[in-house]
Amino acid sequence: MSTVILLRHGKSTANGSGVLAGRTPKVGLDDTGRAQAAALVERLAPVPIAELVVSPMLRCRQTVAKLAEARGLDKIKEPGLSEVDYGEWTGRALKDLVKEPLWRVVQAHPSAAVFPGGEGLAEMQARSVAAVRAHDARITEKHGENAVWLLCSHGDVIKAILADALGQHLDSFQRIVVDPASVSVVRYTETRPFVLRVNDNGGDLAGIAPPPPKAKAKRGKGKQSSDAVVGGTTGA
Repeated sequence: MSTVILLRHGKSTANGSGVLAGRTPKVGLDDTGRAQAAALVERLAPVPIAELVVSPMLRCRQTVAKLAEARGLDKIKEPGLSEVDYGEWTGRALKDLVKEPLWRVVQAHPSAAVFPGGEGLAEMQARSVAAVRAHDARITEKHGENAVWLLCSHGDVIKAILADALGQHLDSFQRIVVDPASVSVVRYTETRPFVLRVNDNGGDLAGIAPPPPKAKAKRGKGKQSSDAVVGGTTGA
């Protein structure tokens, strides 16, 4: 299977407002977010990217706009990667939400959290993981097992995808940190995912693409292994 870059959108106008934006329309990037989006072009320059798959939300589309232009790639909108539907919590101040009984459930037992008039976090994880795996299978079929593709989504969505890749219960996903414009990387194989990066904010990404198969490799030998390296990888 292929390798996916999980990119959280850049800093938005809502990130510093103290309000839970959720799916509020027309929430875009602020000045910091636009600078983060522009920096992605150079940061990802060493990485071959086969496709761009994005949440339909404006802030995600803006985050990958310059990268899409630089690479000549279309932005494939994927509703399964959209922001959590926070329902009646959407647009409310965080200082008020922390007083709600549901807040403690979201923190301590997120798999049981269902937002009034919205969706549950378990439901969000199910649809986002299904979307990632479907696109990964499609891109592998189209571009080969060495393909790298990029997904741009939201903090809780990416945390939920990472929790699944790490084999963690959703109730542990609050232990994962995903900053605006950060990069996390997962390589899927037949039997397990490998998590290569989490919340990377500026590291060298050249090594995330798997090396091309050797020209003389026997048929089937170039396939990405599902086995972990005993003792740890050598960084090659």
